[in-house]
Amino acid sequence: MKPYLRALAATGSLALVLVVSQPVLAQKQGGVLRLYSPASPASMSNLEEATIVAEMPTMGVFNNLILFDQHVPQVSLHSIKPELATSWAWNEDGTELTFQLRQGVKWHDGKPFTAQDVTCTWALYQDKAPEKLRVNPRKSTYDNVDRVTTNGDFEVTFHLKRPQPAFPMLLAGGFTSPIYPCHVPPSQMRTHPIGTGPFKFVEFKPNEHVKVARNPDYWRSDRPYLDGIEWAIIRDPSTAGLAFVSGKFDMTFPFELSVTRMDDIENQVPQAVCEMTPGAVNRHLLVNRDTPPFSNPELRRAMALSIDRQAFVDTLTQGKGEIGGILQPPPGGLWGMPREEINKLPGYDPNTEKRRAEGRAIMQKLGYGPDNPLKIKVTTRDWSIYRDPAVLLIDQFKQIYIDGELELIDTAQYFPKIYRKNFTVALNLQTSGPDPDPIVGSFYGCGASLNWDGYCNPELDKMIEQQSREADIERRKRVLWAIERKLAQDNARPIIFYSVGGTCMQPYVKGVTFMVNSIFNSWRMEDVWLDK
Repeated sequence: MKPYLRALAATGSLALVLVVSQPVLAQKQGGVLRLYSPASPASMSNLEEATIVAEMPTMGVFNNLILFDQHVPQVSLHSIKPELATSWAWNEDGTELTFQLRQGVKWHDGKPFTAQDVTCTWALYQDKAPEKLRVNPRKSTYDNVDRVTTNGDFEVTFHLKRPQPAFPMLLAGGFTSPIYPCHVPPSQMRTHPIGTGPFKFVEFKPNEHVKVARNPDYWRSDRPYLDGIEWAIIRDPSTAGLAFVSGKFDMTFPFELSVTRMDDIENQVPQAVCEMTPGAVNRHLLVNRDTPPFSNPELRRAMALSIDRQAFVDTLTQGKGEIGGILQPPPGGLWGMPREEINKLPGYDPNTEKRRAEGRAIMQKLGYGPDNPLKIKVTTRDWSIYRDPAVLLIDQFKQIYIDGELELIDTAQYFPKIYRKNFTVALNLQTSGPDPDPIVGSFYGCGASLNWDGYCNPELDKMIEQQSREADIERRKRVLWAIERKLAQDNARPIIFYSVGGTCMQPYVKGVTFMVNSIFNSWRMEDVWLDK
């Protein structure tokens, strides 16, 4: 067996158990699933957006070549299933991955899907298309792709610059790899996306709603079960919660409920089916390294030393959150460090007062003190999961003579603002899986598309490539943990904590699986049905 295939086999048993354990129910056709969304996305362009409020409504509009099984909670290489591709195979040295494509698939406007659409999609990802994406957060994800070629209308091959055993993980993601049509320009996809998926886009009214409807010509003729899905945009969490309690919505927005809010709903709607999911998204301190005085590494170090991570966990998650590094900690995450290793990282010493004393000493050397605090703005997105930790971070900064003012940015403007580095200090959120590719490269590689603060370390880039080449799970994990240590040592975007996230559904909602190591990958929604 080839080495990169041997490594994949190691995780197969868990995925198999999870797949076969799914109960078989008598699904019912029809009905519209109604839920709320906490923010209004900037557009409907799946390739240009980077938040779940855009990705969830549009994931059902599209298909991938391959997709994570929608009913396996912990995704891995062994939970990947065919979608627009019917089969795939590596060449001998693991640098070419060839897909046989499904025939008879139509775009929502009736045009046929072919291999040419795949090449057009990757031209967009790699900024090689005639009409470029306005924002391209996924560009660095495919830096290892040399070219994509076709053999007729129903065969496509990805030619890699070097072996990348986990490459299928990128293709199976709802965030990283939806297929776009050649014949529809990116400008139209922002307002009226055309896909091949189980749902057709109907309408997006900013700050009001997003609506999709059943695709009657879907290539899986017995799917989807739902007639449609509607997301009402409700910014205030209290208002949204009351609307669910009153029966206006069938489901809350995924992973959005805090521990206390979920407890309140369970008390008021005892029949609701609620689930608290481990956090796959971290909250971190983001500092613009190019802007004085934050260009001084000692100032950034003092800021990192001020963080009391356990206080975030206790205050915002009632002790149910987790402290981790850039990769989601176990058991939800497959690659992150256990707590005893996390505590050894630079800046993670559980003795908060000792660290803060060191931070104050640094600040005093830089000329700051109780009578001369450093005044800053802390930028964050105007959503409670961002806003609440930002308020706590500002309070903690006071311990090292930093006086922070909160700057709230609307969702539609937040990502472009961060992308342009139009900030000095921010409280940001960042996904941490399911696989280290593309997390470490896209977020921390020199010049990478999601490297928000411009961190660059050529030594780390070599380690990023080393882990990406590695097929053996344990050897890859050792390299990844060395990357964690290096990033902590460099105070590169200090990770604060991982919050748990709750979701509640009315008992008649069936067929939804909440993934424990990804927020983006379970929203194809073709298997969801209403038992009423």
